[in-house]
Amino acid sequence: MAEENQAEGNTSAAASDTPVTESNNVAAQASANRAARAHRSQKVGSVVSDKMQKTVVVRVDRLVRHTKYRRYVRRTSKFMAHDELGATIGDKVRIVETRPMSARKRWRVIEIVQKAAK
Repeated sequence: MAEENQAEGNTSAAASDTPVTESNNVAAQASANRAARAHRSQKVGSVVSDKMQKTVVVRVDRLVRHTKYRRYVRRTSKFMAHDELGATIGDKVRIVETRPMSARKRWRVIEIVQKAAK
């Protein structure tokens, strides 16, 4: 009887070991997929609004060459970004693309590059 219980225990233990190993493989595959994921876009800009909770509006300036006049023209874009770091107006921050967090928020603050002068 004891041998049968041990044999049954071993088979159930072996059966339970197999799914754990498979889930470990799935976890390893998931981490490999994260490593193989495309590079997320990053931008650096200044905070223009921090009136929302855990959200800031970041203004990103860029220079674009005019097609006809061949001069550089300044273009500005504003992005809403999730902010866990506590950035305030005037701070220079680095934002990175992320999953949609709300209707208009698709960026996340990852670093405060330079604090605003008080």
